[in-house]
Amino acid sequence: MSEASAPEKLPPAPPRSGRILATTIAAIIALGLDLWSKQWAWETLRNPREKITVIEKWFYFEFSFNTGSAFGFLEGTSYARPLFIVITVLTVLYMMNMVRTLPTRRLYGFVAIGLIIGGALGNLHDRFFRVIERGDDLVHGVVDFILVYYLPHRRWPTFNVADIALVIGVGLLFPYLLFHSGDPVTEKEGAKDGDPAPAEAE
Repeated sequence: MSEASAPEKLPPAPPRSGRILATTIAAIIALGLDLWSKQWAWETLRNPREKITVIEKWFYFEFSFNTGSAFGFLEGTSYARPLFIVITVLTVLYMMNMVRTLPTRRLYGFVAIGLIIGGALGNLHDRFFRVIERGDDLVHGVVDFILVYYLPHRRWPTFNVADIALVIGVGLLFPYLLFHSGDPVTEKEGAKDGDPAPAEAE
């Protein structure tokens, strides 16, 4: 084949170990910020219920305890906690498997996975360890404390740092999977021990 028609030779892909490290760092940062901020909200906003103004009429810190999921989904149901624990564990395991299999050329996909893992673990921690009294019952749930008004007198459901990490992570992962999950795998990244190296284009 002529030089003009020869396919462009790709540089070696970054090693997977580096991408695993990036995923781990992103997960640790997301998880650490989430647990720290929830502990602050637990100690500062819970008793008595205080509302801290960040931006008047738009942005506040206010304690909320969510026994369901986003937008109060399944709030107050007896099966919400075990259901969300199972979903979270399966999600984390699936994300960890993606780190082992996705092409390593673009860093942002692995940062996205780390944010998803960190956010998921942050809310999972609460489902196991955060408990409050409601009447005669002790209930487990997730600490939310970030309150935003998107229009005057129109408030978004209260959320937390883990939710922010999850939204950013999914927002980054979706285009990565859409456009780059089929990126070519280089010889260095994809060849197994004992496999013949792919022939170079002539």
